[in-house]
Amino acid sequence: MSGTEQPAATAGTPKRPGGDSARLTVGTVLAALGVCAFSLTFPATAWALEGLGPWSVVTCRMVLAALIACAGLLALRVPVPARRHWGGLAIVAAGVVVGFPLLTTLALQTSTTAHAAVVVGLLPLSTAAYSAVRTGARHSRMFWTAALAGAAVVITFALLQSGGTPTVGDLYLFVALLVCAAGYAEGGRLSREIPGWQVVGWALVLCLPLALAGAAVALLSEPVRLTGHAVAGIIWLVAGSQLLGMVVWYRGMAVIGVAKASQFQLAQPLLTLLWSVTLLGERLTPAAPAAAVAVLVCIAVTQRARG
Repeated sequence: MSGTEQPAATAGTPKRPGGDSARLTVGTVLAALGVCAFSLTFPATAWALEGLGPWSVVTCRMVLAALIACAGLLALRVPVPARRHWGGLAIVAAGVVVGFPLLTTLALQTSTTAHAAVVVGLLPLSTAAYSAVRTGARHSRMFWTAALAGAAVVITFALLQSGGTPTVGDLYLFVALLVCAAGYAEGGRLSREIPGWQVVGWALVLCLPLALAGAAVALLSEPVRLTGHAVAGIIWLVAGSQLLGMVVWYRGMAVIGVAKASQFQLAQPLLTLLWSVTLLGERLTPAAPAAAVAVLVCIAVTQRARG
């Protein structure tokens, strides 16, 4: 044996049997938990609206989540992001922290959660399309065909449910898709340089001054009736949707990859339909589950086409 050779047992770090498998299992569970948390967002919003006005729901949710994020960032002494990151964080804040919650909350004043779940089921496709435009990534013809088919299904569903003319609620939901897609895509890009939970935390901190002012005005101008449902809804929106859901979702994506994690989002509209029936007592029209399944198929095709 020459001086440069090493025994096989010491040539490198030995691999732990089953280590990768256990890690992937944990990542899979975290991604699934994230989707479960997100699927309850619309029912929780509907509950919150029973006792608070739409602007109060959104601003109080932002304030409480931002204060928790501030406490966590300070306790862990997380350094302030570099200047180059703040533009992306502003887009995340505008899309995920402010735009999507506000627009969907306004939409749920006139739309059922089941209807909103089907329309917002297009979010994975919107995110992929935005990311492709933003990064210059090229997707196959099959991907774009399936994406357009999914969009056509959702638009047709919305028009059929509203008698041929899109409602104000539908317009809110479609704009919510666009701003949230931008926030998700920018957040995914930033997560390559900053841990995902910190991306969410700093985006919340960025919105805190605006949220405090908005909450003060909203609570004074809108009626407040803190029922059990309203309190439970706000608690879930803050702890479940905005914080816990985002943390486990980003961690799951970091472990198993964005492409694989996004597969779990296929179940989100169907889960929300389930919650709308069991928690809110809504009656589903035959078109709702049919459209949700059709969108699910289109998204599955895009995931396969992306390889």
